[in-house]
Amino acid sequence: MKRLIKTALLIILLALTVTFNNCTNEKAPDSRPHIVLVMADDQGWGDMAYNGHPVVQTPNFDNLAASGLRFDRFYAAAPVCSPTRGSVMTGRHPNRFGCFSWGNTLRPQENTIAEVLQSAGYVTGHFGKWHLGSVQVGSPVNPGASGFDEWLSAPNFYENDPILSREGTAVQLYGESSEVTVDAAIEFIRKHADSGRPVFTVVWFGSPHLPHIAGEQDSLLYADLEPALANFYGEITGMDRAMGKLRQELKNLGIDKNTLLWYCSDNGGLPNVGITGGRGHKADIYEGGLRVPAIIEWPAKIPQPQSTNLPANTVDIFPTLLEVAGIPLENKTVLDGISLVPAIEGEMENRPQPLGFWQYSSPGRRTPSAQWMTDLLEAQAQGKTVSDSARLVLDAAAISRQFPEDTFPGHAAWLDWPWKLHRIQNKAGEITLELYQLENDSLEQNNLAEIESAKVETMLPQLEDWQISVIQSLNGKDY
Repeated sequence: MKRLIKTALLIILLALTVTFNNCTNEKAPDSRPHIVLVMADDQGWGDMAYNGHPVVQTPNFDNLAASGLRFDRFYAAAPVCSPTRGSVMTGRHPNRFGCFSWGNTLRPQENTIAEVLQSAGYVTGHFGKWHLGSVQVGSPVNPGASGFDEWLSAPNFYENDPILSREGTAVQLYGESSEVTVDAAIEFIRKHADSGRPVFTVVWFGSPHLPHIAGEQDSLLYADLEPALANFYGEITGMDRAMGKLRQELKNLGIDKNTLLWYCSDNGGLPNVGITGGRGHKADIYEGGLRVPAIIEWPAKIPQPQSTNLPANTVDIFPTLLEVAGIPLENKTVLDGISLVPAIEGEMENRPQPLGFWQYSSPGRRTPSAQWMTDLLEAQAQGKTVSDSARLVLDAAAISRQFPEDTFPGHAAWLDWPWKLHRIQNKAGEITLELYQLENDSLEQNNLAEIESAKVETMLPQLEDWQISVIQSLNGKDY
């Protein structure tokens, strides 16, 4: 009997040990924040009611600005779309990887934020405008090849009832463009919210890019205006409504407090219809082409509304998210961005290093999204494929051209707040310098280059040293 009792006790002890080990071996839910990046297409700094626009209605953006961290001097890395999007993905100025203008792509050699977060355990998804390469299977620069587990993407801007690519398969969707994109993102977030893994979601709207075609419910809000303005404002209000839907869903899922939601635009406002943040507009290196609206909402870390005049940039998104996710910075390539976590924590009043901008003299690359997606949808219906190399961008990894390190064509600028130095080199190699004190001259009208020659003598070598570094990266010396 004693032997039986002893055996029974051993069995019970063994069972308890196995149960304890199983419990202790179970991974605790990942407490790192979910991350949602949202970007507009061609929305200027002034195209928000909270920034004083007299007409456009943006109640959800206004609420977002009143509850999170509002950046009043946030910059796109470039004055056009693709380069800025590349800066978000890499933390680097886009010229470093040859993304000079619209329709230019990533290089597969680049280390993207999606790849880094994916490797660190995040589930990753991209929804909406891509414009950094192909959205077809087999491309080295489609969203899947750039670190996204799931994607529903367009090769460029897209309108209502869009045809988008779901991991390479064209699908016809119906509805207002921004809402269609947010609905897809919400589906993705719902799918993974309870998985125990943090979620990284990128939502890139196709609005308010031309042509302006607002949903009826949005354009009716501006029925007393001429149609061009009614549709432009309506597209912004459509984005606003979609943003409200996204934020409400995060609350419904109970994950809003531990979600970092970051909103900005890809470049300054449009001429004729948009309101910019200074001189010029989209395509300009002046403030109007670079200054954009930006807000971070993260209730767990930003419990009270804040605003900051700290100059910040889309290149800062990459290093900021690395710190937020607790990922050591092991990027072997040169980064232009800095972590804004100290700003989120209210401990950064001044930017520790200047910002460089450079519009290299290089043409854009045609990317007719609607036509290409229609072609892909029709080819699928016929059991065919579309293998045009221009659409697949199979040569994206090639570094076939070496750029000289002693000449810097185009329009560059060096922002060391509050001073901004412009270096403009024309095709003949002639250089013009302009210097502005932005705190007193946000419209960049009073050129102080001659009066403040000592300031120019300090800033110009810094700018040109940075340009040499950019060219070295462009020539492949980072890889």
